[in-house]
Amino acid sequence: MLTLPIIDAHVHLWNPQRFSMPWLVGIPTLQRPYELEDHREQSAAFPVESIVYVEVDVAPHEALREAEWIARLAEQQPIIQGIVAAARVENTTHLYAYLDQLVALGPRIKGVRRNLQDEQSPGFCLQPAFVQGVQLLASYGLSFDICIRHQQLPDIIELVRRCPQTSFILDHLGKPTIRAGQLDPWREHIHELATLPNVVCKLSGMVTEADHQHWTPTDLAPYIATVLSAFGEDRVLFGGDWPVLLLACTYARWVETLDAATASLSIEARRKLWAENARRVYRLSHPHVIHPQTPTVP
Repeated sequence: MLTLPIIDAHVHLWNPQRFSMPWLVGIPTLQRPYELEDHREQSAAFPVESIVYVEVDVAPHEALREAEWIARLAEQQPIIQGIVAAARVENTTHLYAYLDQLVALGPRIKGVRRNLQDEQSPGFCLQPAFVQGVQLLASYGLSFDICIRHQQLPDIIELVRRCPQTSFILDHLGKPTIRAGQLDPWREHIHELATLPNVVCKLSGMVTEADHQHWTPTDLAPYIATVLSAFGEDRVLFGGDWPVLLLACTYARWVETLDAATASLSIEARRKLWAENARRVYRLSHPHVIHPQTPTVP
C-alpha cells in the first residue's frame, strides 16, 4: 500500500446539469455527477493531500463560469490547491480580458488548457495567434497543459520551442496507442520533447488508452519507462485522470499499478513523482487539514 503523500495533479469534477459537456454523449459511465465527495470516497485508501482540478471541456461560452465555480469551491475545500482553467488562447482579441478575469479569481488559478486532441488541422497550434496566446501566458504566471493525441506531438514540440518562457505540462503522455502496443514514433517524439527544459509530463490517462477491459500492468510498463527515461525524476508527476479513468479501472487499481511500476525508484524520486514535482510545477501550497464535512458550493 502506498503511504507516501500524494498530490493528484489531474482531477476532473463535474455535474452534467451544471455545465454543457457535449463530449459525454454516448459515454453512459461518465454521464452522471462526479463531485469532490465521490473523489474522496474512491481515493480514501490513499494519502491524497491535495488535488489539481483540470477543466472538463465545457462549451466555450461556459469556460469562465466553470472557473468561477471551481474557484469558489476551492475556497471552501482546501484540498483543491490548483486549478487549470479552459482558455481559447488563439482568440487574441479577447484573451487579455479573459486572462485578467481568470487570475482575479485568486491564487489557485495556476494554468490553462486548450484541449487540442480533436483538432484535425495540421499545424493548428502553430498558427501565429495561437503561439502568441501561449506566449502571453508567461506574463500572467500561468502554465499551459497540453491535451493531444500522439500524432500531434511534432507540432507540440515546435510550439514548446517557440514559447521558451511558458511552462508546459504534457497530459496523459500525449496519448500513445497503448491498446495496439505501438511505441514508435511516439517514443522518439517523447525523447525529443523532453530535450526542451520548459516541459514536464504527467503519468496519467494511460489506462483509457489501453484495452479498457483487458489491460495489464505489462501493457503500460514500456510507456512508463520511456517517460521516466526521457524526462527524469524531476519532470514527471502523478495524475489520476479521475473520473475518466473509470472507463478502464478503479482509482485504487491505477494508483497501485503505478506504485508497483515505480517501486524500484529511489525514495526521493518516488516522493517527487507522487507529490513534490506537482507542488513545484503548479506552485502549490503545503499540506493542509482536510475537513470532509465542509459543505460544497451548489
